[in-house]
Amino acid sequence: MKLRLLGKNSNIGDCPTLYATDRDTYLVQGWKIFADDLLKQLDIPEGCTAVEVPAELFEYLKKDGLSAGEIRRPADPIMILTPGGTFVVQGREVIDAEALSQMEIPDYETVVEVSKAAITALLEEPRGADLQRRAQPAL
Repeated sequence: MKLRLLGKNSNIGDCPTLYATDRDTYLVQGWKIFADDLLKQLDIPEGCTAVEVPAELFEYLKKDGLSAGEIRRPADPIMILTPGGTFVVQGREVIDAEALSQMEIPDYETVVEVSKAAITALLEEPRGADLQRRAQPAL
């Protein structure tokens, strides 16, 4: 799998990253999810996982020729918009050694692969009751 770096949200110790692939997919590198209250809201199929990323990461979709990088309609594969303004993104867990060798992934991060069609559909304006799902704050 060949990767093209679209962008990175780098802060000290944090590096969520967005890549385009030669398979008409995106790789989303983000923080592993450990919070029990958040994990309880997820229904993740086998072979998949979820990562948490800042919403601004998707602004880099413009570098892939898309006119907008703002997620306007959170839905699958973006499962949740958290109260902190981050997205939880679900996808097939990346285990491709060639792809992983092209990335720097700290222990507290992992990578998911999602189809380009699924991500670009989220850039459309919301329709009717198709509004964002929000994570419930911990009690």
